[in-house]
Amino acid sequence: MSKSLVFGALALIFATSSALAQTSPASPSPGTAMPASSDTGLKMADTATMKLRFVNVKPADIMSSKLVGTTVYNNKNENVGEVEDLVIENGKTLTGVVVSVGGFLGMGESYVVLDPSTLTFSDKDGKSAVHADTDKDTLKNAPKFEYSKKKT
Repeated sequence: MSKSLVFGALALIFATSSALAQTSPASPSPGTAMPASSDTGLKMADTATMKLRFVNVKPADIMSSKLVGTTVYNNKNENVGEVEDLVIENGKTLTGVVVSVGGFLGMGESYVVLDPSTLTFSDKDGKSAVHADTDKDTLKNAPKFEYSKKKT
């Protein structure tokens, strides 16, 4: 995921993900109506389609750069995987977290996509972690996701 995409869309990603964080869009100028919910989110187009707005990032919000690469632990504090990427539906809703499972030193690993509402994030003493109520066997037997880290 490119850093410019991450920076530009981060607040929008987490705006609808109650399990991870919430942000609200910036207040409109006086006399301007708030956009309809269909007007929010990253759009797919060759040119900009809306006037630029800014968003306030709150202390409880999570930056994707802190989430990607974070180790996933189960409730027994066992390492069960690592966050590889985020799935963003229609440019505005975080719908999945791509996690690498199994393997050793990058060999033999596979990928699964987890529902973000089933995960928790902690950041204690500068150490970030994601927690899932699962075990290694459940993740090894989960539906596999064909994933390439190459940017296309």
